[in-house]
Amino acid sequence: MSTDQPTTGHRPGPEPAGPHYSEQDHGEQEQLFDLPPSTSPDSESYHLDPTHFGIEPGEPWPEDVPRDQDDTWWRYRDDPAGARKAEIKIAFMWIITLLCGLGLAVIYVMGGDPQIEGGLLALGFFCLGVGFVWWARDLLPGHDVTASRGHHSQSTEAYRTTVVASLGRGLEPIARRPFLGKALGLVGGVFGVCILFPLASLGPRLHNGLAKTAWGRNTRLVDENGRPVRPSDIDPNGILTVFPQTNPGDPQGATLLINLGPASNDYKPPLSRSTWKIDTPSGTIVAFSKICTHAGCPVGLYNTIAHELVCPCHQSTFNVLQDCKPVFGPAPRSLPQLALAVDTDGYLVSQTGYDQPVGPGYWGRG
Repeated sequence: MSTDQPTTGHRPGPEPAGPHYSEQDHGEQEQLFDLPPSTSPDSESYHLDPTHFGIEPGEPWPEDVPRDQDDTWWRYRDDPAGARKAEIKIAFMWIITLLCGLGLAVIYVMGGDPQIEGGLLALGFFCLGVGFVWWARDLLPGHDVTASRGHHSQSTEAYRTTVVASLGRGLEPIARRPFLGKALGLVGGVFGVCILFPLASLGPRLHNGLAKTAWGRNTRLVDENGRPVRPSDIDPNGILTVFPQTNPGDPQGATLLINLGPASNDYKPPLSRSTWKIDTPSGTIVAFSKICTHAGCPVGLYNTIAHELVCPCHQSTFNVLQDCKPVFGPAPRSLPQLALAVDTDGYLVSQTGYDQPVGPGYWGRG
């Protein structure tokens, strides 16, 4: 073989030793594309397909494409015992992954330990990845080869067919390893199920918890201490955070009670909401959800001059005189309003629950 012949495309590992060829032999190969100079006639790649290197049959072998490369070579191609050992090593790593998954499930059921669970997850994914790396390195063709640049024009049908065939050739080395395929299926199934166990720690399913609150028909308004609220408890231009008496700790039910004071005459609600307010000698009392419709922060700042509620998180601003319509900031919609009434004992109650979900928008919201 000529000493200046390029030898790209080889990976470390056992390769068959082939005879040296004369220049006459090289000339024959240019026409037949049978045998790279460094490849044995007994090897699997004896009859090279020129289309694998972007060369159409019948064309002379391009000078920029080395003839001693083999696109089907892999590390243990001619060493069945080595290939079997590689399979066993890969399977061993994946068995560790399987045991990590089972250990994670057991630890979680027994009460859980974040440090141990995190360690098992890390070790499981590490061994899974190492197995894939060894599979690609030892049992799959993956070395570099030099192909023809071809003609710089529109691809011919032959070239397109070659590309499709080259993609198909990548599946054959995987299909010839049924042992690894079965092991991967078992490990992936068990480990995949086990790593889903911690999802139970995300809490109970919400169902319609985001769409409804504890407010209902004739539910009394209570302050943070659980004391029922009368209309006279709210001073002009004053605000008070109230909750439904049936569930004082309901975060979704947090509501702002507002006495509009001197600005009561400027409050012009829609006709459908004209009975949702309480008129008192000190001013009109209205109630709106305290949960911002942008990101769910508590809207607790009240500008008594402009009669605007301000969210401290992202400065969304709601005009109370316009039914808490957003006038500034990222909030996309108005704060939901709670319809008010006074019961026979003189305490404020809700006529019904909110007529729409409170808080920010979410997937599937009507």
